[in-house]
Amino acid sequence: MDLTQPPGNGGLSLGFLSHVSSPPPLNNNRGARIADDSISFQIESRSREPSHPPPSTPLQLMDQQTENRHREEADEEAYVEEEFRILGHSMTLKRRRDADSVSSSSTTVTSCSSSKGVRVSSKEIESRRNAVRLWGNQTLQNADPDIFKIMENEKQRQFKGIELIASENFVCKAVMEALGSHLTNKYSEGMPGARYYGGNHYIDQIESLCCERALAAFSLDSDSWGVNVQPYSCTSANFAVYTGILLPGDRIMGLDTPSGGNTSHGCYLPNGRKVSGASIFFESLPYKVNPQTGYVDYDKLEEKALDFRPKILICGGSSYPREWDYARFRQIADKCGAVLLCDMAQTSGLIAAKECASPFDYCDIVTSTTHKSLRGPRGGIIFFRKGQKPKKRGMLLTQGDASDRYDFEEKINFAVFPALQGGPHNNHIAALAIALKQVASPEYKTYMQHVKRNAQALASALLRRNCRLVTGGTDNHLLLWDLRNLGLTGKNLEKVCELCYITLNKVTIFDDNGNITPGGVRIGTPAMTTRGCVEADFETMAEFLLRAAQIASTVQREHGKVPKSFLKGLENNKEIVELRARVESFSSQFAMPGIDG
Repeated sequence: MDLTQPPGNGGLSLGFLSHVSSPPPLNNNRGARIADDSISFQIESRSREPSHPPPSTPLQLMDQQTENRHREEADEEAYVEEEFRILGHSMTLKRRRDADSVSSSSTTVTSCSSSKGVRVSSKEIESRRNAVRLWGNQTLQNADPDIFKIMENEKQRQFKGIELIASENFVCKAVMEALGSHLTNKYSEGMPGARYYGGNHYIDQIESLCCERALAAFSLDSDSWGVNVQPYSCTSANFAVYTGILLPGDRIMGLDTPSGGNTSHGCYLPNGRKVSGASIFFESLPYKVNPQTGYVDYDKLEEKALDFRPKILICGGSSYPREWDYARFRQIADKCGAVLLCDMAQTSGLIAAKECASPFDYCDIVTSTTHKSLRGPRGGIIFFRKGQKPKKRGMLLTQGDASDRYDFEEKINFAVFPALQGGPHNNHIAALAIALKQVASPEYKTYMQHVKRNAQALASALLRRNCRLVTGGTDNHLLLWDLRNLGLTGKNLEKVCELCYITLNKVTIFDDNGNITPGGVRIGTPAMTTRGCVEADFETMAEFLLRAAQIASTVQREHGKVPKSFLKGLENNKEIVELRARVESFSSQFAMPGIDG
């Protein structure tokens, strides 16, 4: 190989000269005698005058024996090593300290690559390993003390507080370990067995097992139902369904957000502004609850659906405390020719434990989050019908096709990837598989029974204290406390509760005239049930909630409802300090899953 051609900008050139014999040099200034079958390096400066060529620099690649012999003969103090790269290989030049950088003194070159027959420097290997240890194996506390401190504060907040947000729960240690595992390193675009990257043999096993467990958790036959566990959230899952089945501008119909629906089912502000992607890319029309009863008005729903003719009809919501009449939804969907989609994000755990009615008997597609009542990692999941359609199913989107089989699987999988998402979060899928294994256990069914009983106990305790609940109670894990008879807003009570280490969330409530007011809060029981609370403990929580409402009423009366004035009245409030101490003492007696101590 000869690299002696001058570079475009002038300077130094480097040559590799192969010798199969050892004839005398042709020019004393351009070479020196070297051993047979060896290679010499030649460094030449193009900035010199041609009449004054530079002296040659004989260098030699040394094998292991030669290297060891030279090490024994050479005085280590007389040599210095310099590292550079040639043709992508890292090389080390060893020369005498008193030699000129391009003198004719002999220099030993040791390759740091792992090529066969070339020695790897132990010093270099140790240096690289130390570098990996330095940044790659530090604890969080050492690597980033600032984030560590904030995370510790959040841990203490969870431990010392009462968690009553219906959408939250606490995962177990095994789920945490999977989420924080090496699985996050792998990129796995595509479905099991059809990835865009290599090295997914074990990832495929994890995702396939997760899918099997998802079907088993809800007692579904794999011949009739398929599942995709890759969505990043239930909102992503819902939008994947729309993307796979609909065209832009097609119609969807879901529960109105102020009635307890989810924004991913379509949402507009009172001024007509489109809030969610479902309303931006598709045409959405909501149905509502009866403002007097708080229940879904199925007669008006049917009337609207027959006029609007949605291509997807959605049942399920974020803040609806009662059962859904899936059979009635099926009838309406068949009449208007819609695909029936259930978003069971809130109640999926109860459905798996058969503590709530199942949508799988009636719906075509079912979506859910995985972190609420399912008690798994944060994410989404999509179930879809497959195989032969029932003979008298009614008119669906696929009616008129030559095949009388469901075609959701390919469309939904394609919508998840590549249409909407990139690589799935493999650590999340492994964590979900762990949670779903627990969901299928008898212990989980018992847990869900406790969740439901605790919700009913909390509802009864509030009703006995003359509190008003939307629909008068609950059939699931959540209840809606209507604060309007107390003259309170949900926002103000939420803030007082937060200062007292109680977390819940404000919700809108329909008044008797159908107007929307933020006049309530939503309360859920899964998280504190996970920590081991029973009915008597929720009686105590009802007392805390009523005391918080009394404090809010007092502050509101003395300082007004305006946020700035109201918040001013909360500063250094002795009643808040006293209630916070009671809440902390109460909550700290219950264990926190996944957290030692």
